Amino acid sequence: MSSPHTFHIPVMGLGFTVDSPIKVAQFGISSVVSIMDDHLLEDMRRYYSRTYQIPYLPIDEGSEDYRAKRVTAYLNLLQEVVDQQVEVLKQADFESSREINQYFQLLPEQHPATELYQQMMNSEGKQGQVLQEKLREYIQPGQIDVNIMTKVDKINYNKAGEALPREYSDALSALRGFAKSKAKGSVVFSAGLNPALFAYAEQFEDFFPDQNGQIKKGIILKVSDYRSALIQGRFLAKKGLWVSEFRIESGLNCGGHAFATDGLLVGPILEDFKNNRAELAQTLLTGCQQVWKEKGYTSIAAQAVPKITYQGGIGNAEENAFLLKHYKLDGTGWGSPFLLVPEATSVDEDTLQRLLKAKKSDFYLSHASPLGVPFNNLRISSGEDQRKARIAKNRPGSPCYKKFLTFSTEFSEKPICTASREYQHLKLKQLDRGEVGEQEVNEILEKDCLCEGLSAPALLSAGEQPRRNLNAVTICPGPNLAYFKGTFTLKEMVDHIYGKIQLQLDPDRPHVFIKELQLYVQHLQKEIEKSLPEQTAKYVSYIDKFKTNLNDGINYYQDLVQRVNLDANHVLEQMKVQLKTLQEEVQGMVPTVS
Repeated sequence: MSSPHTFHIPVMGLGFTVDSPIKVAQFGISSVVSIMDDHLLEDMRRYYSRTYQIPYLPIDEGSEDYRAKRVTAYLNLLQEVVDQQVEVLKQADFESSREINQYFQLLPEQHPATELYQQMMNSEGKQGQVLQEKLREYIQPGQIDVNIMTKVDKINYNKAGEALPREYSDALSALRGFAKSKAKGSVVFSAGLNPALFAYAEQFEDFFPDQNGQIKKGIILKVSDYRSALIQGRFLAKKGLWVSEFRIESGLNCGGHAFATDGLLVGPILEDFKNNRAELAQTLLTGCQQVWKEKGYTSIAAQAVPKITYQGGIGNAEENAFLLKHYKLDGTGWGSPFLLVPEATSVDEDTLQRLLKAKKSDFYLSHASPLGVPFNNLRISSGEDQRKARIAKNRPGSPCYKKFLTFSTEFSEKPICTASREYQHLKLKQLDRGEVGEQEVNEILEKDCLCEGLSAPALLSAGEQPRRNLNAVTICPGPNLAYFKGTFTLKEMVDHIYGKIQLQLDPDRPHVFIKELQLYVQHLQKEIEKSLPEQTAKYVSYIDKFKTNLNDGINYYQDLVQRVNLDANHVLEQMKVQLKTLQEEVQGMVPTVS
């Protein structure tokens, strides 16, 4: 389950990385595919079956367990295509094939095959041939990892309107589809603990060690802090489920949904993981071994330790290298910058041009998600244009076809989506009757149909037409993307990550630690400015805790920049000034008592 690279491409939306394995896995780069939208997966399977001349048998919505079967079929196709690509790559001629040379040119300099490749390039005759054969042995594909957002787990119904058993819910169906597939990779659980989903993983042998102590399919937890990692990891360990990796993601300096911590900053969080890593591994391994013994499984290696990686707002090789070295990380995730790399992700041309034209102020944290979680958004996306146009025509809201985010029972016994036309119409009726205020309604009108908007780009970039001509695209880049301009080749972006070249970024871009701190200070200010009838003791305690955590984080960074050479001198000096300014800003924040 290893990769020759020290970075991966995280999941982005429903469609932006849905076919990334076909684009980058042959070069040893792992990427993450969202498997929540079975409609999109079926459409993409039909497209790639035609492209690669693979027999295609439709899985229609009337067939039993069609959601899981669609996931399995699409992942099997991805793995089949990647396997074919790698076989072709291994047989390719170094003299004429761009792909086999690119495989080795993309590797980090410390990879053992890098030096061997340079030797081969400078060798001739039999010696060169011998080195080429050795190099071929190093070729391995990147993993096809999948993402399940644990909160997206609605109960489904049959045609008679009767609720289906729990295992047919969206998240459990997706997990079953992955578990039964041939995909070589791991499942990433994001957005917190879902007891039913985590327990369901116990049903599948691929998540347990085989007779050689090897686990075929890994479990990765995306977490925001050490405490949540320990809680979720223990829950899984009690069922004999080993967490192969913890992916720490910034609460605010990330793309997609933003799960803000109570002011806990990434530096101290990574320090926690570094200091407690051995204890975490031993706790989880001990829990798993007890279950494995009871169930008759062979244990994995006694020295096994979960990988620890970080993603969110990394912008250059200096930051990347510092994070890896100082916090002893096993890798990093680079997401939003790859939206500007057509060789790696699926972004339609219209959306790509909008990203290139966007100003910093066009990247913002919105109320667009029906989940009620802050959502990173682009003000000038075609999805936003469509949402505003519908309001202007007095037809706010979206038609709701896929129903993945139908969670509100405010107006009906059967859940509906807050971005739907039905829900927003009913909410406006409440406003007319004076039952709700304008602020609440305005936040509801911000809701967007993520099911359609986040899946459309994959089809549009493939030259396909989304169902029902729903072409508007919602895109959810992290704020870090505002500092990247232009489109890049895969080699350019990977070389930038490894410091082989330096892409020209906006000179005003702050260090990754500073940017996250700025975002948290802004978030705290908004929390304080919220209009509340009264400041409860609970509210004041929350603000105090948030401020304390921010101040502790600032003190940590102030000490860090004195002790460690984490970047160039001019960056360090700038950080010292910025930290002092932000510290004064936090100390001056006082909740308004009404």
